[in-house]
Amino acid sequence: MNWIHKTMLAAMLAALWASPALAQPATGQMGGLYSAEVHKVIYPPAAGAPSEVEHALMMARREHKRVILDFGGNWCPDCKVLDYYFHQAPNANLLARNFVLVDVNIGRFDKNVDLAKKYGVPLHKGVPALAVLDAHGRVLYSQKNGEFEDMRHMSPESVTAFLTAWKPAR
Repeated sequence: MNWIHKTMLAAMLAALWASPALAQPATGQMGGLYSAEVHKVIYPPAAGAPSEVEHALMMARREHKRVILDFGGNWCPDCKVLDYYFHQAPNANLLARNFVLVDVNIGRFDKNVDLAKKYGVPLHKGVPALAVLDAHGRVLYSQKNGEFEDMRHMSPESVTAFLTAWKPAR
């Protein structure tokens, strides 16, 4: 290959490398998640989870709502996508009107394992994993098969369908 061909090849590779197409997310579902959302701390320190659940149940009784326990970790990209989808329209309104959300930090699958077990969430199936409780702490639903563990490849509408299915009857 002569120097002209090498120069042209190098220029084409440099142009391709700098192209905006490479800066886009791998899937179309995540949209603008590659901003501050990636570094957002969703899950608070693990030690506070039991008292946060109790507080959420108290609020749910007072406000006639249900409680969603979101088991996950700040290292988990699918958990970040779920949080992003929770806070987009129409999900943000559905969530605020019908649920009290508790983000339960599972560490590296070594924290709040007892809490997950108590509410019937098998963490070994993947996270994020959700449980829906009534205002008295009874489990209405728990994800048993890692239903949201591939959230990066799911749409916001899957969260809308979940919230709609589990909101309290009014």
